[in-house]
Amino acid sequence: MAEVVSPVPGAGRREPGEVGRARGPPVADPGAALSPQGEIIEGCRLPVLRRNQDNEDEWPLAEILSVKDISGRKLFYVHYIDFNKRLDEWVTHERLDLKKIQFPKKEAKTPTKNGLPGSRPGSPEREVKRKVEVVSPATPVPSETAPASVFPQNGSARRAVAAQPGRKRKSNCLGTDEDSQDSSDGIPSAPRMTGSLVSDRSHDDIVTRMKNIECIELGRHRLKPWYFSPYPQELTTLPVLYLCEFCLKYGRSLKCLQRHLTKCDLRHPPGNEIYRKGTISFFEIDGRKNKSYSQNLCLLAKCFLDHKTLYYDTDPFLFYVMTEHDCKGFHIVGYFSKEKESTEDYNVACILTLPPYQRRGYGKLLIEFSYELSKVEGKTGTPEKPLSDLGLLSYRSYWSQTILEILMGLKSESGERPQITINEISEITSIKKEDVISTLQYLNLINYYKGQYILTLSEDIVDGHERAMLKRLLRIDSKCLHFTPKDWSKRGKW
Repeated sequence: MAEVVSPVPGAGRREPGEVGRARGPPVADPGAALSPQGEIIEGCRLPVLRRNQDNEDEWPLAEILSVKDISGRKLFYVHYIDFNKRLDEWVTHERLDLKKIQFPKKEAKTPTKNGLPGSRPGSPEREVKRKVEVVSPATPVPSETAPASVFPQNGSARRAVAAQPGRKRKSNCLGTDEDSQDSSDGIPSAPRMTGSLVSDRSHDDIVTRMKNIECIELGRHRLKPWYFSPYPQELTTLPVLYLCEFCLKYGRSLKCLQRHLTKCDLRHPPGNEIYRKGTISFFEIDGRKNKSYSQNLCLLAKCFLDHKTLYYDTDPFLFYVMTEHDCKGFHIVGYFSKEKESTEDYNVACILTLPPYQRRGYGKLLIEFSYELSKVEGKTGTPEKPLSDLGLLSYRSYWSQTILEILMGLKSESGERPQITINEISEITSIKKEDVISTLQYLNLINYYKGQYILTLSEDIVDGHERAMLKRLLRIDSKCLHFTPKDWSKRGKW
């Protein structure tokens, strides 16, 4: 998941054909550099004109993934190298710098597993060299059970938490840094192959690399999908895909949607409402009891989640949908899913805030709610890896704020420095110990001082935390949660 809270990517992008005066290499004549066959082909790489978030022209290197001809005018689907796939788009030849074109290297066709040769042309530097890096902290990691104390310190530090030296931790507990959480590179060696959305890229091909839905109308919002989603093929040619915002069923036209709304009795997601405060509600949906809704939710979510592959077995999953209520009903804002039984302490499988609601605090509210459920269950939890780039940012921010809130709230007793252990932080917050330690390392709080492990909170960190908490207006109120956990190990409850 993730977060999900970020500027909507692609802001300020030009639509195909919208080219102004560019500060960059001149655009060559379309016939200046072509393949031996006389045309630009898939797999070519060349600079492409685009607008960045500062509304400035730039010429990043891009790969051509597909070519199509509409009324005698060629369009090229490009992926900007080292940019997220959500920025991929169709462009016209006027935006291509053909003087610097790189044609695909001629490679000997190698047999596949079925003994058939590959058909897609290779592009320059096609093979990805994976780097394996060992992430080690700058200072030793404190023991999970060693007590920590708080005391004032001279200099720029306002307070510090000290931990007694303890046993060494295993290397895989040294914190989940970008390399282990970011979905852009971190691919699990043995991805789980069950459930609704799975962390797996073995099925990536030229089709799934391209966006296939132009626009989605959901209630009063029109959404521009970021990634491929396996909606029926006949719907991918439509200018707009219409969805019922209550049951998420899709239709070919506005007339189909209007006809459906006369028959659809839902004004909120199916399932049980387990939380309500103000206009915010959460609904718990069983993937076995509400298969149609769960599958439609996964199809919609896949438009904005690149690091998951969609499967239609939703039985092992629970879905928690966050809504905003008004006189017309409960409108979906975002959701997260979790396994009914997780052997790896996952409390979130997928998490998404829909683009119209991003940058408004809803992403952190979803994360906070997932940990509130873990507290009721008496467990610690962690999101399923890999996280998306936006999900990683949101989780890091939530973990940092939650842990700093605990450390800054420690009170001294009878003149003694207050003490706390990693295990105690984990039990209070339900954040898994590995995530607590990785967050402390990410914040660069761990130091070694006079034979003790010290967590130093500088003035900058404290001030930054206080400013961030003033902006965080949406919080979960545990008194408004009505939730009874079930023992899903008894199959009869499925």
